This record gives sequence, structure tokens and C-alpha cells, in this order.
Amino acid sequence: MNGFVLGGTRSGVGKTVATLAVISALESAGHSVQPAKAGPDFIDPSHHEEVAGRPSRTLDRWLQGAAGLRRNYHRGEGDICVVEGVMGLYDGDGSSTAMVAEALDLPVVIVVDAKAGMESVAATALGFERYAAVADRDIDVAGVLVQRAHGGRHAEGIREALPEGLAYFGRIPPNEDLAIPDRHLGLKLGEEAPLATDALDAAAEHIRTDRLLDCARTPPRPDSQRPRSSRDVRIAVAHDAAFCFSYPATMERLRERAAVVPFAPIEGDDLPDSDAVYLPGGYPELHGQALADSPALSQLADVAANGRPIFGECGGLMALSESLTTTAGDTYEMAGVLPAEIEMQDRYQALDHVELRATTGTLTASAGGRRRGHEFHYSSADVAGDARFTFDVERGDGIADGREGLTEHRTLGTYCHVHPASGAFDAFLDAI
Repeated sequence: MNGFVLGGTRSGVGKTVATLAVISALESAGHSVQPAKAGPDFIDPSHHEEVAGRPSRTLDRWLQGAAGLRRNYHRGEGDICVVEGVMGLYDGDGSSTAMVAEALDLPVVIVVDAKAGMESVAATALGFERYAAVADRDIDVAGVLVQRAHGGRHAEGIREALPEGLAYFGRIPPNEDLAIPDRHLGLKLGEEAPLATDALDAAAEHIRTDRLLDCARTPPRPDSQRPRSSRDVRIAVAHDAAFCFSYPATMERLRERAAVVPFAPIEGDDLPDSDAVYLPGGYPELHGQALADSPALSQLADVAANGRPIFGECGGLMALSESLTTTAGDTYEMAGVLPAEIEMQDRYQALDHVELRATTGTLTASAGGRRRGHEFHYSSADVAGDARFTFDVERGDGIADGREGLTEHRTLGTYCHVHPASGAFDAFLDAI
């Protein structure tokens, strides 16, 4: 599957809107598009899926390593892959957009804001192309896709100013309908605030899909990885508006090795009969009352006390705790499995790639094992003095005092999100 990367000059330049417009343009031209996102984000991919009609692949060098990143890419479907970058092209020491493009050997199309520039757009693109040598990144900057650019003299001036070797791939015209509302953690999800189809279609008319297809290429294929043997186990996986942050590769891995039984806590579902429970991240803070009233949450304490393995990431950690207090001061009772009280804050408390070292054997790692992941949350945890942790944090913040992995019985809660390429979910399945 051929592909290319849309890398921005900075955060907020309009990469997501540009990506959605490109997907729309390629679909209109008769192509089957596989969207992807550089970095560990859960929110932008929800917008990709809304337009492309298939889950977006997560491509992160820190979480997956180069071989794991390539394997994840080649598990995609379609005839062309559009990879949205993260932040600016070279930003990030864990897994920048440039690192992802280099690992996949994909060309980069720079998204530049042309609201108040013409020749300066070309100068910016040229600077990003030449900086690759300074940053020691072996990448091919193929040209520009310009955001907020009018037609006529504006677009023509940008095309004329581009030096030889940098192609013009089209423009996204200014349009107030091409704006996605945001909140804490980023944009609203795709199913909550999809962009208007007619606005995307109008933007797509100004994109040179022929040139994008000509520059795209196929990444090298890594050695195939033989999946571990399946076992006759059932895993209950929370999935609703409160628990909506799970990577497609995570669900694929769980389904390869177990029977996945989804349930929706905020919709009143009971906890399914299962051998283990997985609570992914999401927005429990937006559904405090529904969670407090949820039969599944009240049942978690009993199954945890009986030794059933339970793994909660970020929002899952919050739901497993004793209580959750919102920024408005409303406090809701949670499952009460883990000895912590959670309080939402007005600004983010952690945002980074993470590396953990297990101080003892736990559900996702053996003693001494290392796990890489990502953390991004607005809540803080007031942890009981006798609380037990399973990881030391070697990079990142963790839950408290450089420690991560709050545990009780056979329940594990982390602020850290992990990818299946880390081996964490295989360890979890092996522990059942």
C-alpha cells in the first residue's frame, strides 16, 4: 500500500482538516483510503474514521519501534495511506513526524498556513526541507499543501515562488465550516463533531490528488511476527463514550488471542461473564453520574476481590478508584477497587512519552521488565499512604512520586497508555 505523510510546520496549522480534505479528495477520485496518525493520539483518528469509514492506524516510533511501526502500517487496508503528522514535523524526541516518515520511508507533504503569505510559504517549505540534514533525518520533503489559501493571485504566487523540487499539492480555502471544536485533551471526537460533508467536498476540489498519488510509495515490509497461540478465554472490554480510547491494534491483538465481550457501563450494562476485564481510557469525567449509577462499576469491586484480572488505563484507572471529582466540584463514587481519589484539574497534569520499569511482577510486565507508553491527562490522584505500585517511572510523571501502576488484588491501574507492540497486552493475556 503506497502512502505519504502530511507534516505540519507547527501544532494548530490545520493538519487534521487538511488530512480530512485529502481523504475526501482521494475517496472522490475512486481510491480506498487507509488513514493513519503519527503519535499516540486517540482523537484525530476518530475524525479520520468518520470520513474514511475505517479505523485509523496509530504510528508511533516510541510505542512500537521501527519494525512494529511498519507491521502496523502494513496491517492497514486500502490502496493509499494518508498519515497525519503530530505537532511540527521535527518536534518531539520520542516519536516526531520526521521519525515516523523516516522509519517508513514515506514522502512528506508540508502543511503550511498561507493566510498572510506567498513567497514566505515557499521559504518556509524550503527551510523544512533543508533542516532534515541538520536534524539528521533521512526524509524526502516533496512539497506543500497550503492551508487557508485563496485562489487566483494568492495560490498562483505560492506556486511560482516554490523552488524546483518542491511540488504544489493544492490548497485548503478559508472556510469557517472547516473548524472542529475542542475541549480538554484536544478536539471533540469525530462522532461528536464531524465536519460538514459539503465543506470537505468543497475543499477537496482544490487538492491535486494526481500529484499526491505520484509521490506516494510503499514502506519496506518487516519480518512477519508469528502470533502467540489463542486460548479459550473471554475478556470484557468497556466501550462507550466514557471508555473510547483504545488503539485498533489493541483490539485486533485481543481478538487474535481471546473472545472479546464489549459492554457499555454508562448505558447500564452489567459486567459480562468473563475471565478478565479491560477498561481503556476516555472521558469518565464527563459521565460521572452515569458511572456512579452503573451496575457494571458496582460489580467490579466484587470480581476484583475474587481475583479476576482487571486492567484500567487512564480513564480506566479513574473508574477503578474510590471517587471522581470534577472541576465544578461534583464528586461521584467510582468502583472503589484502587485506593485513590481522583480530581479533575483546569490544565493538563502530564503529557509525554513514558518509560516504566516493573519493580514486581504485574499484569502487563514481569519483574524488571520495561514498558513504553504515553500519558496525557487532566486529573490528579490523591493516593492512600499504604497504596502499592508496580512500576518506577524512568520517563514521564506516573501517578505519584515517580511511581506508576496502582495495584490491589489482581487489578492494575495506570495513567500510562500502552500499545500492543510493547508486549503489555500479551503479558496481560498470559496472566489470565
